[in-house]
Amino acid sequence: MPRDPDMEAVGALMREVGRTAILPRFRALEAHEVMEKGVGDIVTAADLEAEHRLTETLSAMLPGSRVVGEEAHHEDPGIDAHFDGDAPVWVIDPLDGTRNFSNGDETFCMLLALVDRQRTRRAWLYDPAKDRLAMAEEGAGATLNGAPLRTPPPPAESEMIGQINLGWFEKPARGAVKRAAEKRFGGLHRMFCAGHDFLQQAQGLRHFSFYRWLRSWDHAPGVLIRREAGGIVERIDGGPYRAGDRSPGLLSAPDRQCWEALKRFLEEAGPRQG
Repeated sequence: MPRDPDMEAVGALMREVGRTAILPRFRALEAHEVMEKGVGDIVTAADLEAEHRLTETLSAMLPGSRVVGEEAHHEDPGIDAHFDGDAPVWVIDPLDGTRNFSNGDETFCMLLALVDRQRTRRAWLYDPAKDRLAMAEEGAGATLNGAPLRTPPPPAESEMIGQINLGWFEKPARGAVKRAAEKRFGGLHRMFCAGHDFLQQAQGLRHFSFYRWLRSWDHAPGVLIRREAGGIVERIDGGPYRAGDRSPGLLSAPDRQCWEALKRFLEEAGPRQG
């Protein structure tokens, strides 16, 4: 892999783009700045400008690199092929939690990862609303605003809070699975922002998540941050997580014991959707 750009320099870029492309539009979006790109799926002018600026600058920072951005992928899903090449790949979610952002909810962030042959080597998460920057490097730990980020020991299972994508299960079983999970754990709560979910898990404010569909821009940065903070994030089918994965089923937990217990719960809770 070519020499990586400085972690702090990339973080500074995210801060600058967040300050100039995203925050000015927060709670100030015009009607024409919100577009629907699919049923229930929106994009805003903030997403588009932020991704364009990040793509341009990051490509210049690391000559020969490729970019897989969420909005670029919407226009051309074929860019997933970049993950199969030898060139390093920047993975960009310019505005994770777009629906929250458009509703005036502060639960949004910017996500970025640097991937080498399907392995996520570096990750950044920037929370513009609170000016918080989390960074992680494979094998070197994670930080939040420069301080070490380390997940504390989990509470009792009955106090654990997280989220489960019930779409994993056949429709008739979903209600029963939800009730069983609510009885067993401390609570289920979806954030509609994978970045904030993984960051709160790394901090010990939330404890587990199970995602049905894998998307590189949603998951690659958060997975590395969560892992480097001490958590366990793996595919439920036993395969290794790779940044370009589309195989369904990604389970995150504070430690191996919790991960195995959650896996058993999911496997026994009800039949899987085909």
